[in-house]
Amino acid sequence: MEKKNHWNKQVDVLVVGSGFAGLTAAIEAAEAGKKVVVIEKMKKAGGNSIISDGGIAAPDTKFQEKWGIEDSEQMMYDDMLKAGLGLNHPKLLDAFVSNAKGALAWTIDVLKVPYLDRVDKFGGHSVARCYTPEGITGGTILKKMLKKINELDIPILYSTSFRSIIIDEQGKVVGGDVLLDYDYKTDTGSPTKIRTQRGIVIASGGYGADVEFRSIQDPRLDEKIQTTNKPFATAEVLKAALSIGAASVQLSKIQLGAWASPDEIGFGHGPLFADYILFQYGIVVDPNTGKRFMNEFGDRKQSADSILDIGHPCVGIADDKAVKTAGWDISKAIQNNVVKTFDSIDELSAYYDIDSEAFQASICRYNDFVQEGIDEDFQKPIVDEASPIEKKPFYAMRLWPKVHFTMGGLLINERAQVLDFNRNSISGLYAAGEVVGGVHGASRLASCAITECIVFGRIAGKNI
Repeated sequence: MEKKNHWNKQVDVLVVGSGFAGLTAAIEAAEAGKKVVVIEKMKKAGGNSIISDGGIAAPDTKFQEKWGIEDSEQMMYDDMLKAGLGLNHPKLLDAFVSNAKGALAWTIDVLKVPYLDRVDKFGGHSVARCYTPEGITGGTILKKMLKKINELDIPILYSTSFRSIIIDEQGKVVGGDVLLDYDYKTDTGSPTKIRTQRGIVIASGGYGADVEFRSIQDPRLDEKIQTTNKPFATAEVLKAALSIGAASVQLSKIQLGAWASPDEIGFGHGPLFADYILFQYGIVVDPNTGKRFMNEFGDRKQSADSILDIGHPCVGIADDKAVKTAGWDISKAIQNNVVKTFDSIDELSAYYDIDSEAFQASICRYNDFVQEGIDEDFQKPIVDEASPIEKKPFYAMRLWPKVHFTMGGLLINERAQVLDFNRNSISGLYAAGEVVGGVHGASRLASCAITECIVFGRIAGKNI
């Protein structure tokens, strides 16, 4: 509860987290004339946003029009609902798809983010609707956001850890307890109370690196499973909201990235090859049998579950033509020895101890499917630019899923207000980004995380 006369600082809006959702909310609130402060427990801005590839998904855009791609909000809604196994909350999903185009336009018109001149299709999307910033990194977007933050004179308090939400006798959020000069290793700092006139926007991200919290939700995800997240992707701010009566939703829905490799730590460089090239143009086999076992172009849950069911790392392969057709620079993955090159299938088979005859048969069968345009075994969509796997060098990578994204989190409404378990809004409390649940259901489609951050970050910033 609120304690009188003990405030160390007063603002209109306190934003917790300096990733895409938090910075977007801060920009919108400041442009509405409010005094905003952003806190970030680490020494630099960006959170997990900065290690993303920066991809954003949206339907019915000028990019799609240029490339002759027909799309609609309804098509994207249906794709996300299918991937989410129908668990997506309809009003949140509707708010997402109806504002996605505007979110992309905002990054271009307001932030001046430069995008590559291409539109990509990833697993689970029925059409190409994914846009990648120059540099293929979330850092491109983050730099533009920070420039806008500086223009609006919004302070970011780094090394500041959020500890608890302060409410008054009526249950309204009136401030927060934080630790300034926060030491991540010792979990200590200087206790400080920040008073808020309008409220708090929680944009603290997911809990993919919080082994204790995530394994409570899904016991399979213990310390043996790596994560693509930064180590600070933990659940303490989420738990602070739960402690004042905020409702949680679908906390056990945790997404694993099927495109990750056990041969590098964290997100790494391999996913660029696997997600952008391998899954679209190549195949994945069980090294013990040399056979395919999955739709490589399925959504993330389908792909990750298929590999986990095999029970050990699998091997993905694409050829030189696929790499050149896709047009992505995978030199870092090759330099780091995560993606390896081979002059023949026999050489590749020997390296990974795969039965060469069975592997050759799998490739030949898949090549026939490419020629026919139909995958009779796993119903993988054959993209228009696909060609048989036959041109050396051949590129290969070991695959084993890592915890990547947490679909579960706080329950909000379409105004980004945090709700309690009676669906009543908690006065003065808003949330956006990965800390929110219910948007994606059982599985998030590629490039939709940044869309969610910007869509609901803008909504939270405006409404608070």
